[in-house]
Amino acid sequence: MVCKIRSGKNIKGALNYNENKVKEGVAECIGAANFVGEPQQLRFSDKLARFEQLIEKNARAKTNCVHISLNFDVTEKLTQNKVNEIATEYMEKIGFGDQPYLVYQHNDAAHPHLHIVTTNIQEEGKRISIHNLGKNQSEVARKEIEEKYGLVKARSTLKQNLDSNLNKPVYGKSETKKSIDNIVGEVIKRYKFSSLTEFNAVLRQYNVMADRGREGMVMYEKNGLRFSLLDSKGNKVGVPIKASALYSKPTMKKLQNVFETNSMLKQSHKERLTKIIDSFFHATDKHTRDNFCGYMKLYEISAMFREGKDGRVYGLTLVDNRKCTVFNGSDLGKGYSGQALMKRFDANTNILMAGEKERHALTSQGSELPQLQFRDFCLPAWIHHIAKEFLDVMKAEKSGQDPINPMLQKMDKRKRRKGRSI
Repeated sequence: MVCKIRSGKNIKGALNYNENKVKEGVAECIGAANFVGEPQQLRFSDKLARFEQLIEKNARAKTNCVHISLNFDVTEKLTQNKVNEIATEYMEKIGFGDQPYLVYQHNDAAHPHLHIVTTNIQEEGKRISIHNLGKNQSEVARKEIEEKYGLVKARSTLKQNLDSNLNKPVYGKSETKKSIDNIVGEVIKRYKFSSLTEFNAVLRQYNVMADRGREGMVMYEKNGLRFSLLDSKGNKVGVPIKASALYSKPTMKKLQNVFETNSMLKQSHKERLTKIIDSFFHATDKHTRDNFCGYMKLYEISAMFREGKDGRVYGLTLVDNRKCTVFNGSDLGKGYSGQALMKRFDANTNILMAGEKERHALTSQGSELPQLQFRDFCLPAWIHHIAKEFLDVMKAEKSGQDPINPMLQKMDKRKRRKGRSI
């Protein structure tokens, strides 16, 4: 079971989100604790009034809404009564048992899950502290409930639930707003990116794009943002959705704060990328753009070269899907920018072409080709390196470790030997 807790000051928004799901036929209100009447008897105004009655007792509180989701493994077969029982026990264990709360069972995702809406303002006007609520009380409650009800543990459940939310939507077959909402919300929670370009680099992997419009347009000047689905060629399709219309409200103002925080949090993963890029130039003699992108994929890294209208590369974005971080190539160092790498690729191409011309000249003269030179440029050497890399990755995957290229280990040994000699 995976528990997610969100807090804010918009109880009406959280209530509206779940009630709209009910209207769409993909959710049902199955519990109304500490309300007068059964869930089916309560109108929207009754539910909202009960919460506002408490919220008004502490007008100074900046946080008065708590929105919780309990997510179960896709293999779980839970009855409505069992889900309600779990929700009641969970709320008791985290200290919200005496609060009014509503339980909504959703069926709009591959995995069974429910949402709980409540307030942290008590009858006497005091606030229930929600500081580290997810890390402390919720974690204890989750583990105890998993044991009691024999539920699938959180780690394996989390991956399956996230993967189901990050399926690539297909225009015409997937609900646009729902698909975008799920993907944008999960990407913001999982990945560390520090610009709109880096954010889009991740979103494009899931056929979604964030768009500010062109400079000079009203939307751009007002710092607006909207999201669109993409087709298989990367073109926008369907009606764009405003950021403010999505549940997580990923507006530019909110994203600016995310960018600032992530720029510091992702720095610890920079060295991994530089080591892997360096190892590419040691692992093979075929230094081309296509081979570079293929090599990076072995480490679950998407290398996206940005091109101008003239086809010239002006930038590079690297999405590390294993560590959930995104970097501009130039942020890693001067030698790792898109233009710098393209120069290295071009230089290698010129060397290969020169070698090919020399080989052709020798062959046309009836001379035998030097064996060493031929091996340096033959295709089997490249295949050998890639095959070895692929096997190393597969072994690491089975052991749950990060795949490490032998070249990276050699480089580390050189650094250690150099350090000892100083």
